[in-house]
Amino acid sequence: MTTRKSLDDARWDAIVSKDRRADGQFYFSVRTTGVYCRPSCPARLARRENVAFHLSCEAAEVAGFRACKRCRPREASQSERDAALIARACSLIEKSDEPLRLATLAAASGLSPFHFHRVFKAATGVTPKAYADAHRADRVRKALPSSRTITDAIYDAGFNSNGRFYASSAQVLGMTPGRYKAGGEWVQIRFAIGECSLGSILVAATDKGVCAILMGSDPDALVRQLQDRFAKAEFIGGDAKFEALVAKVIGFVEQPRLGLDLPLDVRGTAFQQRVWTALRQIGVGKTASYGEIAARIGSPKSIRAVAQACAANLIAVAIPCHRVIRTDGRLSGYRWGVQRKRALLEREKRA
Repeated sequence: MTTRKSLDDARWDAIVSKDRRADGQFYFSVRTTGVYCRPSCPARLARRENVAFHLSCEAAEVAGFRACKRCRPREASQSERDAALIARACSLIEKSDEPLRLATLAAASGLSPFHFHRVFKAATGVTPKAYADAHRADRVRKALPSSRTITDAIYDAGFNSNGRFYASSAQVLGMTPGRYKAGGEWVQIRFAIGECSLGSILVAATDKGVCAILMGSDPDALVRQLQDRFAKAEFIGGDAKFEALVAKVIGFVEQPRLGLDLPLDVRGTAFQQRVWTALRQIGVGKTASYGEIAARIGSPKSIRAVAQACAANLIAVAIPCHRVIRTDGRLSGYRWGVQRKRALLEREKRA
């Protein structure tokens, strides 16, 4: 359990590094100046013994402090303004029937194309084009099962030609459009189960990459989970080469310092993929809150949706949803059990 001392130490570290990601999560006051600031305030660093922490501007003012004139804590921070701009840009992309040019999106945001591209990627983890492609791919996935023809689904999703979509269909769908429309039958998935100190672990992969890493206490239950998720796939037991992949995953669970770099077959909505991309950017031994992830992807108010995307993740450790915690430092839930989450974080911290 996170203590008050460790939480305050983390807050002080954010002030020292002037971490913009901490803006809005707390404020700090300086006894000798009588002002309170946001964590990223560019003013000279105060002495630690003169600093107190507050959860809101109101709390700081009730304590007798006035707002800093440099960082203006009562106004939206730069990261918050950027997040709002990117959230609007994402909405424009999602509502448009045609691909939007970078210059058009930048102009709508009041930024130069270069600056917009940099801010968008910093906030979401992907480029505007990659985000648009992921959103259109999601529209195709949803439309294919009910569309009269594959062509109708492709054009309705905003692709300008069949050829352009078919060229990327394996990456977008993990299979051909016809096979996806039919429900994904005959997709081959290799899998194998190993044992580690956290229990049983199942690793499954298509020709494209790892599509599931599941953990639990019952190997048979893990197999049923895999079959339920890929109901019409053809499952093949892993051979010696595939079992080496399982050993690599187990090695990372036991010794996080070894690292884990796997080709992934990630299937999810555009929003889920934005979240999962952000999760993969959290380093070993580090954590982030659900609110921080929401801000990074340009949707600062989507904290609950971020939590749902974490819960929907089927690829444990390789997409490290265990590194996402509550703002107050508590672990909250984990698809494979809070005890496993705690064990993974403790090992990574030691590494």
